[in-house]
Amino acid sequence: MYPRFHVARTSAARTCAARTCHFFLLLLVPLLLSASQAEASSPDWPQFRGPERDGKSPATGLLSEWPEGGPALVWRVGDLGGGYSSVSVAGDSIYTLGDVGRAQYVFRLKRADGSLVWRVKIGRAWKDKYRGPRSTPTVDGDRIFVLNTEGDLSCLDKKEGEEIWRCRLTKEYSGMMMKYRDRIDWKFSESPLVDGERVIVTPGVPDAALVALNKKTGKEIWKTSMPPFGEKGADGAGYSSVVVGQGAGVRQYVQLLGRGAIGVEANTGRFLWGYNRIANGTANIATPVVHGDSVFVSTGYDTGSALVSLASKGQEVEAAEDYFLQPKTMQNHHGGVILHEGYLYSGTGHNKGFPLCLELKTGKVAWGPIRNKGRDSAVISYADGHLYFRYQNGLMVLIEANPREYREKGSFMIPDVEMESWAQPVIAGDKLYLREQENLFCYDILANEG
Repeated sequence: MYPRFHVARTSAARTCAARTCHFFLLLLVPLLLSASQAEASSPDWPQFRGPERDGKSPATGLLSEWPEGGPALVWRVGDLGGGYSSVSVAGDSIYTLGDVGRAQYVFRLKRADGSLVWRVKIGRAWKDKYRGPRSTPTVDGDRIFVLNTEGDLSCLDKKEGEEIWRCRLTKEYSGMMMKYRDRIDWKFSESPLVDGERVIVTPGVPDAALVALNKKTGKEIWKTSMPPFGEKGADGAGYSSVVVGQGAGVRQYVQLLGRGAIGVEANTGRFLWGYNRIANGTANIATPVVHGDSVFVSTGYDTGSALVSLASKGQEVEAAEDYFLQPKTMQNHHGGVILHEGYLYSGTGHNKGFPLCLELKTGKVAWGPIRNKGRDSAVISYADGHLYFRYQNGLMVLIEANPREYREKGSFMIPDVEMESWAQPVIAGDKLYLREQENLFCYDILANEG
């Protein structure tokens, strides 16, 4: 009798346990789905120009039109120092750079409310009319990579901000910025690129145009020897940041320097090609746009824009100009260019941000330039079918990414703008982040359900 009684109790217990387990699963599944959906709707923006360095956020479900006065302000924090650094958003944290007093710092803030986690000195402040850093931190796993205005690349531990290694581009590679009339430059401005085990930066000199360092140790993997490829422009690095391309079937790093656009083989650092016509002698700024075998480049100072096609020629890569647009048609001074569904969107004009749309393949203007209420240069980002134009006077404008017509979907002024409003707008999850000198603003841009 005992065995039957024991089995009966065990069976009942199992039935009860199964029902209990089923009950808790019913409670748990919605929570898991909710957490999964929250994670999916809150993508990161871990580096300059977003996850793919193309100025685009993968976020969806965002406002397609802004109410009068703009989206709701979630929080605002100050005391971030001067400068034009944008922000990187990764996990539960935000990172940015700023000058405070005599020092230049990297800041880590809480994503939830912008409160300070830590700040760490990375160099001396740059005292100038347009003072402060332009670089944006790059977040990779448990490390952060930052370039200060003096050309010092630092690798920091994310948890406490402790420096792991440092490379001084001016000391170790004789790195230099392109100089206007051989005397004026606006300091090192690029944001480091992390690609696999490599971190890529731009000393900008003939025997070290680009360098790849081991991201864990800072030791050199390769450096690029760059031959002369044209007389236009000026020697030195430009104010652009490196992007990854696959032109002519070769994984490569594409960069805009003082002498123009170049491509460098990713595995070896071998110089592949150079395009000089796009260079000006004052400041080459906008990050190139890469798409398949094509590279689109644009600069201001009455220079223009061009599409270059890359093709294999034996062991070499040949760059051929598909078209060149004169500055009256298209010139992006700074602020960047967005490629979306075969069309390029940007502000055009020297120190102007007139919205313009043109077809990548042909260079044919689809619409624009448009004179809206924005003033001077515009820096732009993209998310969920819309362009976020930020003007130098602090006006934010939402524009539909539509090649058929210009459609403005709302605008608002960033509070307390006292200097040029140049930092890139960042869209991470359902939030819009706007760095404005000492301040950082966080706006809710989630579309209302129903």
